[in-house]
Amino acid sequence: MEEPIWTPDMALGVPLMDDAHQALAQQISALQHMPEAGDFDAGLARLTEALEADFRAEEELMEAINYPAIRSHREQHARVLGTLHSLEGGDHASRRRAVELLLPWFHVHLETADTALAAALQVAGVRFDTGPEPTSGRPA
Repeated sequence: MEEPIWTPDMALGVPLMDDAHQALAQQISALQHMPEAGDFDAGLARLTEALEADFRAEEELMEAINYPAIRSHREQHARVLGTLHSLEGGDHASRRRAVELLLPWFHVHLETADTALAAALQVAGVRFDTGPEPTSGRPA
């Protein structure tokens, strides 16, 4: 049975993250089902760019609240991006296999690292209706 792409219970209560995560999950799924090598390669490049942007946004939020687990969270992001970048120009089968493994990793990352980050953002008083501005009086 195929793992669900996105379900409402995957939402973390942080609209910025939830919207990005849902779009990324759909992008990964679309890439998994893309048949042609040329289209696949272009899709993988777009996905890598989207992941870089999402990871950068999360890391800016972590910096803004002095998140204690920032190092391990960043390392997870770096490993995924490093793997994707190392596959550029490599064989098609390796790139396709990496994408097959990406959605399960993404779901685990969401359930663990991103859930902890969402809780920390809520505790820090980040206002989700206006973006990543801490309301606790601490500088960003």
